Amino acid sequence: MLVHEGAERNASIDRRLGCSLAAIAGAVNAAGFLAVGYYSANMTGNVSALASSLHEGHLELVLSCCGLILAFVAGAVLSALLVNAGRRRHLSSIYARSILLEACLLGLLGAVDLLFSAQPRDPVLAFGLSFLMGLQNATVTRISGARVRTTHMTGMLTDVGLELADWLESFFHPVDPARRTGTRERLGLHAAIVLSFTLGGVVGAFLYGWWSALFLLALAGLLACLSLPGALSHESVSAQEPASVPAYGEKHP
Repeated sequence: MLVHEGAERNASIDRRLGCSLAAIAGAVNAAGFLAVGYYSANMTGNVSALASSLHEGHLELVLSCCGLILAFVAGAVLSALLVNAGRRRHLSSIYARSILLEACLLGLLGAVDLLFSAQPRDPVLAFGLSFLMGLQNATVTRISGARVRTTHMTGMLTDVGLELADWLESFFHPVDPARRTGTRERLGLHAAIVLSFTLGGVVGAFLYGWWSALFLLALAGLLACLSLPGALSHESVSAQEPASVPAYGEKHP
């Protein structure tokens, strides 16, 4: 699920990829909030908090929100650079290696959470987790051609609403059966990702409350297990360009 891209992917592969990584992202998001009071995957909320903090004159909160946003973007930038470099070397394993890098860095953050006191621990965890969420979301967005996003539930819920409307409308207005099937598959995919993120958040909140830093180390191990088969793959990428994020106004294929 972390090797195939473009036309080689299908709804089943995207569903397994999206649900597994969305559940981990939800768990990381909840654990990060319990640890430091910030949501590492919720950039919409962080941008809103930045605006309100600026209005209220809370400079420390403004700087914290700016740091979270920049860390998320930096993670996405690193993901794009890694994927582009890997494709130039015809490495189909580059996506899995990006997720394996996330696992290693998450393990380091778990060690920071375990070993250090609040002063160095809190900012490292807050910005580090946001960086990892940007890295993961960008990697999954690129390999799936933007059909899957594992941290961006606003977009996923919007897609659920649009596809639900199209699916319901198909009962009253004749549509091509293939189109209806595609709508149903996308609806199931995006609804499953939202549900996985939610369940991951619930589990993450409980387990981080019980295990603290050990939970982050467990998540790092789970990510490593998911990414290792693809990271060790020796397949070569095809000559085609990777699926890119649709431009404004375009629809997903």
